[in-house]
Amino acid sequence: MTRLQYPSVRRDESVVDDFHGVKVPDPYRWLENPDAEEVKEFVDKQVDLTESVLKTCDTRDKLREHISKLWDYPRSYAPFKRGDKYYYFHNTGLQAQCVVYMQTSLDAEAEVLIDPNGLSEDGTIALGDIVFSEDGKYLSYGLSSSGSDWETIKVMRVEGKVVQPDTVRWVKGSNVSWTHDGKGFFYSRYPAPKEGEQLDAGTETALNLNSELCYHFLGTEQHQDILCWKDSNNPKYSFGSQVTDDGKYLLLYIYESCDPVKKLYYCDLSELPHGLEGFSGKEDVLPFTKLIDNFDASYQAIANDGTEFTFLTNKDAPKYKVVHVDLKEPSVWTDVIREAEKDVLESAHTVNSNQILVSYLSDVKYVLQLRDLKTGVLLHDLPLDLGTVREISGRRKDSEVYVEFAGFLTPGIIYQCNLKAEVPQLKIFKESVVRGFDRTEFEVNQVFVPCKDGIKVPMFIVSKKNILLDGSHPCLLYGYGAFNISSTPYFSTSRIVLMRHLGVVYCMANIRGGGEYGEDWHKAASLDKRQISHDDFISSAEFLVSSGYTQPKKLCIEGASAGGLLVAACINQRPDLYGCALAHVGVMDMLRFHLFTVGHSWTSDYGCSDKEEEFHWLIKYSPLHNVKRPWEQNHDNQCQYPSTMLLTADHDDRVVPLHTLKLLATMQYVLCTSLKNSPQTNPIVGRIERNAGHGAGRPTQKVIDGEADAYSFMSKVLGVCWIN
Repeated sequence: MTRLQYPSVRRDESVVDDFHGVKVPDPYRWLENPDAEEVKEFVDKQVDLTESVLKTCDTRDKLREHISKLWDYPRSYAPFKRGDKYYYFHNTGLQAQCVVYMQTSLDAEAEVLIDPNGLSEDGTIALGDIVFSEDGKYLSYGLSSSGSDWETIKVMRVEGKVVQPDTVRWVKGSNVSWTHDGKGFFYSRYPAPKEGEQLDAGTETALNLNSELCYHFLGTEQHQDILCWKDSNNPKYSFGSQVTDDGKYLLLYIYESCDPVKKLYYCDLSELPHGLEGFSGKEDVLPFTKLIDNFDASYQAIANDGTEFTFLTNKDAPKYKVVHVDLKEPSVWTDVIREAEKDVLESAHTVNSNQILVSYLSDVKYVLQLRDLKTGVLLHDLPLDLGTVREISGRRKDSEVYVEFAGFLTPGIIYQCNLKAEVPQLKIFKESVVRGFDRTEFEVNQVFVPCKDGIKVPMFIVSKKNILLDGSHPCLLYGYGAFNISSTPYFSTSRIVLMRHLGVVYCMANIRGGGEYGEDWHKAASLDKRQISHDDFISSAEFLVSSGYTQPKKLCIEGASAGGLLVAACINQRPDLYGCALAHVGVMDMLRFHLFTVGHSWTSDYGCSDKEEEFHWLIKYSPLHNVKRPWEQNHDNQCQYPSTMLLTADHDDRVVPLHTLKLLATMQYVLCTSLKNSPQTNPIVGRIERNAGHGAGRPTQKVIDGEADAYSFMSKVLGVCWIN
């Protein structure tokens, strides 16, 4: 590729921070202000530069066309019953957003209940969670704009599909819980911006602090909502709520970070002398009883009979277990389903009155079982193919449940299971069919990669059948490895196109830091051990080369969010190992991430530069602070960074764009513009999307365009030709 002419970018050498006696320059601090004209000019120039590169990528239009064609298949999601009606999400194929349908029975004709596609011309208004009142007469639904995490909650009366005047704003990361009398719902919110402050929700970078749990009465203004709980002494805390199935208790979950730990309080709603109305216009919060008042473990209520509760927890059980406690004896906890030796208890749903439907992760493969609610005894195994249980739809009152399932080669299956049958079985209720896709062309293998410290890390390898291991294949290696989140199989039309038409071998590495083997697997690569996730990913790449799948110049690595950090750290540490890197919405400035929006909640995984010991962990791998010229370190002018695309979006208010902008400017300067005739000829570009966020709610066309751009860049720099 021709050497790029990078735009000139101002460096402010006067900005130098002192971290515990260590001077750290930050010459692109000015890129942290999204409203500054200079920042907008920087973005415009980078967008133009990237577009000039993409115009030379001859697979771009073919990828867009073939991904669009394959993506155009109808897909439904698991139905659920509320009141006397059934509901489900559906997309006809290329609709920007999924539509909510309603039907009187599963055989009846469905009618549209909510279609968010008419709310914006470009499809960038997305529908969040929809939650029904207990009697099914009302539903709340969240709307977000341009990919922002901010949501506005609206209310609809189901009969007549009448949107109510209720509008609840400044909601982020909140669930909604209706009281059983249908008078209103609990939710959490942040304070509204002060007059004159930034109001383009999604582009601001200010910290999200001082969350409050509130209750909204139907038919009232938001300023009249009841304040149910706040903690002024701990402004970083956030809150979740749950009304129990019997409607009697309100559970308050208190979070301080992204760690799987929480405090748990409860309030007996039936004991409030004047009901919730009695708190209107008062400063008093609800009278909660503290059941768990520390951040030792996670607790999620799955059932209660009066004061007797059943919880899913990781208390003294890093692979999770189910426990029982009576609120009358809060110190006595007994195991119902003990922690498994190897498998992780991923979820537990109470169904059919007295049964629990549990899903386990066994070597990153889902296992589904039906167990007894009181004893935990195994009643039935429900066998599954290789893939992921995306959703279990069923409540305690339901004897019929629906299981949503997908895999690398399974676009989507909704299973129906009659739990009243003598031997319950999963029967296909609906299956997505992708025109032109034949799963028999491909195969999935799982390997276990020996890593630096001897631990074996699982990795899925998806490819055309019977490929020769001669090192000739372009390879796309994906990783995440953070926050106890497991990377599990899912279907992707773009991956099918890459495998079919570019001969790509797709690989997903289940590196440490994720949740694939429980909390120990997570903690093995967090805080001071963060480098282990990078080492695991590097070992996975080396395995693909040594096993004959690919060679470094044909290997592309990809990750998003914490995975974007992973990719950026790995190209700093081993630039020789890859031919291309795609880092999406990554956390790139590890010394300042905690200062923006919800970044403070990530310190549980990363640490915080405010603390001297933790600063020294972070400075060692922070992508922004470790860009070095590999030809100088290796005394080899042939050694350079791989072709790199950093991707972000203007309304990403989770990992704010400044991370990517600062790293982009730094890489272009250190590797390219600071030297005459730099050995760095591989391009370093940024794809900066407008009216988009961290990823959730992105309309279909934006997803397709983004994939076509990223993978056409990859195919060009790896020298991959199109296969008809």
